[in-house]
Amino acid sequence: MKTNQYRTHTCGALREEDVGQTVKLSGWVDTIRDHGGVTFLDLRDQYGITQIVMHDENAVRQISKESVITISGPVKKRDAETVNPKIETGTVEVHTENIVIQSKAVRALPFEINESKNTREEIRLRHRFLDLRNPAVRDNILLRSEVISFLRVKMQEFGFTEFQTPILTSSSPEGARDYLVPSRKHHGKFYALPQAPQIFKQLLMVSGFDRYFQIAPCFRDEDSRADRSPGEFYQLDFEMAFAEQEDVLQIAESAMYGTFKSFSDKEISPVPFRRISYAEAMLKYGTDKPDLRNPLVIVDMTLFFSDVDFAPFKNIPVRGIAAPGAAKQSKSFFEKMLAYATEIGMKGLGYISVQEDNTIKGPIVKFLSEEKQAALRKDLSLNINDTLFFIADTPKLVNGLAGQIRTALGSQLNLVNKEKFEFCFIVDYPMFGNNEETGAFEFTHNPFSMPQGGLEALNTKNPYDILAWQYDIVCNGVELSSGAVRNHLPEVMIKAFEIAGYTQTDLETKFPALFNAFHYGAPPHAGMAPGIDRIVMLLAGEENIREVTVFPMNSNAQDLLMEAPCEVTEQQLREVHIRLRQKH
Repeated sequence: MKTNQYRTHTCGALREEDVGQTVKLSGWVDTIRDHGGVTFLDLRDQYGITQIVMHDENAVRQISKESVITISGPVKKRDAETVNPKIETGTVEVHTENIVIQSKAVRALPFEINESKNTREEIRLRHRFLDLRNPAVRDNILLRSEVISFLRVKMQEFGFTEFQTPILTSSSPEGARDYLVPSRKHHGKFYALPQAPQIFKQLLMVSGFDRYFQIAPCFRDEDSRADRSPGEFYQLDFEMAFAEQEDVLQIAESAMYGTFKSFSDKEISPVPFRRISYAEAMLKYGTDKPDLRNPLVIVDMTLFFSDVDFAPFKNIPVRGIAAPGAAKQSKSFFEKMLAYATEIGMKGLGYISVQEDNTIKGPIVKFLSEEKQAALRKDLSLNINDTLFFIADTPKLVNGLAGQIRTALGSQLNLVNKEKFEFCFIVDYPMFGNNEETGAFEFTHNPFSMPQGGLEALNTKNPYDILAWQYDIVCNGVELSSGAVRNHLPEVMIKAFEIAGYTQTDLETKFPALFNAFHYGAPPHAGMAPGIDRIVMLLAGEENIREVTVFPMNSNAQDLLMEAPCEVTEQQLREVHIRLRQKH
């Protein structure tokens, strides 16, 4: 490091080979320990901690924790009994000959720096600059930086060129609420912050660029979740011309495997990652975001129960989950599972268990003949102490409920391997679904996707039967990305949107640039956009995405540090032609 008036070394740099040198360090006072005539300070910066020994009691009295100081003095080896193996500089210390207080911490700390993660989030976010001094928080942010740098290099190695697309754009119906920005020059008109660079990256393909990427900010006015930030988030956005689905999946799995291999010691599912159809995922796992670390699989048992005289299972789909060893669990386990089932909206949770004496017991055994019981054991490979749970409900709800029971069982039985990253791709999404309120067809995923079978499928198939070239990448039950082979043909776009209730005029007014561009020769193209925040969250082992965001909003979409959103002056409102309505 270049020497200047503040330091010759960082606080994490000194080692035994530096003993005898006179050095200069600057940083924050982490701890102060008075040993009667000798005071020990831990001096901290981004790079680590160095123990400082001070003999000047007058100087010590002027220093408070978190003050910024510069010290100089010789490096000495610590006595064997005082070596600190927990820090990299733990075999040495600096004996102070000179000290300069650069900036005093004169206010009481709202929390102990090293304990900030145990503090209420409201206090942490109001003092985020202090929270970020905690090495545990700081390391997440540094990890984020390293991951982004790694992905940039990786994409360049794959032949992608980095572009920057606009932040101020036009509002378009893309699924979430837009953040609107009023125009001063154009009375009554608004810009929107982009929900994603979707249209711009497709326009880049139409423009003749072959492989695009960027670390793209995306802005959506939607509610917060543990894995979703309100306001803005970032994604590795990329698009490829003259590409098919498999081309995109190979790039994504190579980038994800390389990233997780480089930044984690956990086991990672090998490439190629599993390809699972949407229909299979919903049936076997009850979700299109399956956590494959959970070995439990849902089985369709509707046909099995079609001739069983058990009223709750009559004329509705039935699912089964075989849980190995569950029969050995206590009575409270089954009570907890029943309570959970009721909590998520089920009317009950039937089950049967194979006992130690090889008999089958459970609330619904009396409805099953011996032949049926034998068939169950054979078909589902039920062993002694296994329990088979049953989920029955309407076609719309049964898979989702079974998925939640599968997750709960995996957790309660400790079946999930926390030392693995299990990736998969979910493919073959349905192009259209049913709007619950209107009963009309609607897009289930990205409206700019190419239907499998193209225009012919749109013209001849029942819309419910049309699959799209759409795909998601999932890791440990977290959706990291969605993507698609894009529609690049105007006639396909017109027909697809017509099925979803849009006219050609709607296309021309809501998506004018893209619709117009497709009339000037557009290449087949495809892409996806893995979420940076979620990737880092998984790598850091965090449960909440705000732990890997430098300056996050809280769950109520407020920036407590900057006090945003905030009121503005009447003059500012007048300049952008806005008058506020009184709240009733």
